[in-house]
Amino acid sequence: MKKNKIFIACDTVNISKIKKIIKETKNSKLSVGYKFGLEFLNSKNGRNFLSKLKNEIIFADLKLHDIPNTCVSAIKAITDLKINYLTIHISSGIHALKAAKKVSDKIKLIGVTILTSLDNKGLKEIGFNMDIKKLVLHQARLASKAKLDAVVCSAKEVKLVKKVFKKEIITPGIRMGKKITEDQKRVLTPKQAYDNGSDWLVIGRPITKGNVKKNIQKLVDHLNQ
Repeated sequence: MKKNKIFIACDTVNISKIKKIIKETKNSKLSVGYKFGLEFLNSKNGRNFLSKLKNEIIFADLKLHDIPNTCVSAIKAITDLKINYLTIHISSGIHALKAAKKVSDKIKLIGVTILTSLDNKGLKEIGFNMDIKKLVLHQARLASKAKLDAVVCSAKEVKLVKKVFKKEIITPGIRMGKKITEDQKRVLTPKQAYDNGSDWLVIGRPITKGNVKKNIQKLVDHLNQ
């Protein structure tokens, strides 16, 4: 039976907490990887920890967003780490995406669409007049054109993205309860996200806050309902 795949967002610089999260999220019913963001990757001990971490699926959420040369240089600078997935903003432009893909080698390059913390109102505030769904669809086409390996989008846009992007789709903004959104705007439950066609879910606080083992089991039970 195919296992549901999740990335646990390890949003802390505390190495002991990271080790505990990795240990307590092992589950025979799930395929689990670990996402490390800017906070961890820019911390004093983050890079050293990752350089020694073995036999895990590692997602470096650097969200590269720069000119082609800088994106390329950044990727080359982390090739010594055993990273499986790496993010780049699609809004960096097609030239940066293609250049980054060219040097990414075995690292799967993930194109980030519109952050799940934004809604149409937030999008307009930063100068975009296009509807979120239309913009995400447009960006997914660019990701396909650049031959990226995966796309990050809200679970609400997965069905739309799948029409133009045929590889892996990774969805953050996942919450166990509909009312708990915190800083996310476009959210769905894990079951809703998988039903929409997500390949990977990114889940942070609903798993890492409180009793990690119980939270993982709660996720498994939710998916089996």
